[in-house]
Amino acid sequence: MYKYIFFDLDGTLTDPREGITRSVQYALAKMGIEEPDLTKLEVFIGPPLVDSFMEYYGFTLDEARQGTEYYRENFSVCGWCQNKLFDGVKKMLTDLKEHGRVIAIASSKPEYFVEKILAYFEIDGLFDYVCGGSMDESRTRKDQVIEELLKRMNLSGSEKKKILMVGDRRHDVEGAAVFGIPCLGLSMGFAAEGELIQAGAAAVVDSVEGITEYILKGAGSYEME
Repeated sequence: MYKYIFFDLDGTLTDPREGITRSVQYALAKMGIEEPDLTKLEVFIGPPLVDSFMEYYGFTLDEARQGTEYYRENFSVCGWCQNKLFDGVKKMLTDLKEHGRVIAIASSKPEYFVEKILAYFEIDGLFDYVCGGSMDESRTRKDQVIEELLKRMNLSGSEKKKILMVGDRRHDVEGAAVFGIPCLGLSMGFAAEGELIQAGAAAVVDSVEGITEYILKGAGSYEME
C-alpha cells in the first residue's frame, strides 16, 4: 500500500534529547530565565522552536525569534551531535530500501542540521529526499515541510495515495493530514500518552521494528511493480 515513506527525524529516528534541551536551556539563560530541569524542556522536541518558546514561556513573537537565534548559537556548535540514533534504525531503513520503498525525511529542524545529522550517523545515503525547515523560519511547520517535499518529488495524484508519514508527535499527524496523508505514530518518542491517537494517527507502534512490520507486513504492505 505505501511506497513513499516520509520520516520525521527527532524522536523518530534519533534521540536528540540532550542536544535540544541543553540548547533551549542556553537560550533561556540568555533571555534571563534559569531552567535547571532539562526534563521540562523535552516539550521542545518536535514542534517549531518559535511556537514552543511562545507556548511554554509566554514569549512574544520577537522574543521567540531571539530565543531561537540563541538556541542555534549552542546547537550549531555542540547540540546537533549530542544525539543518538535509535537502535535498529539503520536496519529498518535498509530493509525498506531493499523492498523498493522511496524514503524521505520531512523534519521541522533546519535542513542544514538535518543533513549534518544524517551524515554524522552515516545514514544519509539511505534517503532519496531530504527536506527540512528553513533558517529564516518561513518553513517550520510540518505541513509546510511536507508541502515543499511534495513539490520536490513531483508525484502524480495516484502516487500521492501511496505516501505514509512516520512520526512521534501530533504535529507529524496533523501536518500530514493537511494533504490527506496517513501517519504512523511511534510511541517511543516524545508524545504525551494518547497524543498520537487523539491527533488521528492511522496506527501507533512502540518500536523501530514495529515500523518495519507495519509497512512491509501489516497495513502498509505493498507489492512493488
